[in-house]
Amino acid sequence: KSKPVVKKAEEIKEVEVQPLPEQIKSSKPKKEKKEKKDKKDKKKQAKALGKSKGRNLGKIALGAFLAGAGIGHLTVLRDEFQAQVPSWVPADPDLVVLGSGVAEIGLGVSNLAAWRQPARSRVGALTAAFFVVIFPGNIAQYLERKDGFGLDTDGKRLIRLFFQPLLVAAALSTGETRKKR
Repeated sequence: KSKPVVKKAEEIKEVEVQPLPEQIKSSKPKKEKKEKKDKKDKKKQAKALGKSKGRNLGKIALGAFLAGAGIGHLTVLRDEFQAQVPSWVPADPDLVVLGSGVAEIGLGVSNLAAWRQPARSRVGALTAAFFVVIFPGNIAQYLERKDGFGLDTDGKRLIRLFFQPLLVAAALSTGETRKKR
């Protein structure tokens, strides 16, 4: 019979294990990998919600402005908006105001709700198109010298025309329509 070998702790030598080269590359602690992944995920989320706080605030302001204007079309500002409908529009001014009010409320709510692509850019493009479509009405207000909303001089009505392209640009910018999807 053989006796079990018992060694004293002092007799045992420690063996140093050298890692293989591929083990060295992947030897980052799991915590570091998780932190790196979390950071990457946060960047993706920030990108999905828009990189710029200013752009996001602009999107909120544009949505609120449109929803508020739309509500005004349907309620207390209805008569004022009817007076702005160009004489050459072949429809009842009240129907035009009601229709544009509903459209503005829809676009306003959509701007406030659509934060992720591709919905964000679609809403931005649709909002910009809406501003382009109503621009002839602004030109008619200038040419027909229709007063409304404090625009009671040719100079004020002319200045207002320069703001419509800014609204188009704001809709395209806040919708991030030029981003790759």
